[in-house]
Amino acid sequence: MNFYYNPIDRNCKSETGAVPRGSEVTFRIFCNNESGEVDFSADVCYMVLYQDGKKETILPMKNTPSGFEISLKFNAVGLFFYYFTFPENVFLGCGRMRNAIVTNHPASWQITVYDENYRTPEWFKGGIMYQIFPDRFCKVGEYPVAPHKVARTDWGGCPSFRPNEYGKVLNNDFFGGNLNGVRSKLDYLEKLHVSVIYFNPIFEAYSNHRYDTGDYMKIDPVLGTEQDFEELVKEAEKHGIRIVLDGVFNHTGDDSRYFNKYGRYDSVGAYQSLTSPYADWYQFHQFPDTYDSWWGIETLPAVNESSPSFQDYICGKSGVLKTWLSRGIGGYRLDVADELPDFFLRLIRKSVKENVPDAIIIGEVWEDASNKIAYGARRQYLQGYELDSVMNYPLKNAIIGYMLSGSCEHLRETIAMLIDNYPKQTLDVLMNVLGTHDTPRILTVLGNRHCANKEEMAVTFLRESEKARAIEKLKMASVLQFTLPGVPSIYYGDETAMEGYHDPFCRRCFPWEEIDEELCAFFAKLGEIRMGSLNHIFRDGSYREIFADVSCLVYERRKGADAVYVFCNNSASEYSIHMYGNYSEHISGKTYTDHLTIAPFSYGILSKNQ
Repeated sequence: MNFYYNPIDRNCKSETGAVPRGSEVTFRIFCNNESGEVDFSADVCYMVLYQDGKKETILPMKNTPSGFEISLKFNAVGLFFYYFTFPENVFLGCGRMRNAIVTNHPASWQITVYDENYRTPEWFKGGIMYQIFPDRFCKVGEYPVAPHKVARTDWGGCPSFRPNEYGKVLNNDFFGGNLNGVRSKLDYLEKLHVSVIYFNPIFEAYSNHRYDTGDYMKIDPVLGTEQDFEELVKEAEKHGIRIVLDGVFNHTGDDSRYFNKYGRYDSVGAYQSLTSPYADWYQFHQFPDTYDSWWGIETLPAVNESSPSFQDYICGKSGVLKTWLSRGIGGYRLDVADELPDFFLRLIRKSVKENVPDAIIIGEVWEDASNKIAYGARRQYLQGYELDSVMNYPLKNAIIGYMLSGSCEHLRETIAMLIDNYPKQTLDVLMNVLGTHDTPRILTVLGNRHCANKEEMAVTFLRESEKARAIEKLKMASVLQFTLPGVPSIYYGDETAMEGYHDPFCRRCFPWEEIDEELCAFFAKLGEIRMGSLNHIFRDGSYREIFADVSCLVYERRKGADAVYVFCNNSASEYSIHMYGNYSEHISGKTYTDHLTIAPFSYGILSKNQ
């Protein structure tokens, strides 16, 4: 007896992915014997359903000519889990490629039920994001560097990484990248068809990464002035680009207006006095030197999000969120969203959407965000009250795994998981990354050279032959990134073959004098394909797997009568796929009639000619 159930096949589950509250969903299991003929010997099947944290309910399914069927209405927001059971302890549950027969308790499929009013920003869908680490992108003009910071004059030099005499890496060397530098490169970004710039933090801070906020209401003077920022926002808009800022609300810097450990601010900080207006923002265990901090890093004192004054400062009418939204930004990426409690994420969403309903809210979440458990609690990121999107690290890891191993199985499973577990509204705005400021450069990863320590990382680069192979892998990975559901996010310089291991080597200066023109042209071509006449498909089109083998994947993105077909073959084998009609491949310009020959180690994006 063969059973078939695949939750992203509408023949099996009438609604693909997460569903809005009040939805009725029909589940169908198809039963066949090994000869392919319907076998009715299994005439009993039950669906076992349970809401997250509650007891299981056993529901009898109705017999049909092809198997079993049940229809259920979901009236509560939250997570539901289910599997199927047959006589003699045979179970059908979630396994590899979403379907597995087992004789013990199986893994369950998930249904995410979200608020029926949940919407995500339409302007973000179908776009292309570009992430900029502000100090290292481009420098135009000079801005003063404070005496306690180190001004670098060797653009492109190795970032400081060695600890000082106290064993601490200060991250206080500044190469001088600034807002006017970004503004000077808007034409370059427009040629890449970028629609969104995501900035790592730009607010005043001690460090070059600025995740130790010093003043949420002030642009870091090393980057420029508030007027420079406003001009950048306006100029970017003329290029069809919106700005997304990094919101770091789980902690501040110890060198900040709010904590003021070193007395460099004209405020009474929490470190200085328990009567400080910021005192209840922090949790002191032994005042003033023992306090909660992010991951025990004393330079990053953790904030108490339950503090009414902190909530008002960030989310209030004159708060941080509304202040920068009023300057014309398109939304926020929330640093360490796992560290922010659900009630605070709801406050953030309320504050942001009150002023700018179509502003985007993206969370830093590294796992499946639909069912993440953090600090012992199931998170509610994607149920309609908190985030619009998350950084898509599961897809990143799956694409890299495919590039390095040659097997696309985990990639296929990951795509199916995302489609099955996430609301379609979220799926269409996922931040699809291949690398970020927190990970090694994608080219370095694909080059697969390993170093024993940071001293080696500082001086190790790919050999020319290794680099050429890694670039070909990067191209294939980028085809997937640009065509799978969600929004591709290019980490600055990946389009010109920048290399680098872990922080800080993944944060080197952009090599404007040594641009890889061929690779840049490839990224521009992907951007042109994505943002051109096929954009409506990539915005929110459906996904369907057409063909898969060990190392070859072909899939369809469809919107109504219009479709795009994408293929990636990461093997030495050749494949022939029947495709009736005449098709154009948009990267190479080749045409195919009635069948597609997929060459070894090749990729492409096809659409049917009218």
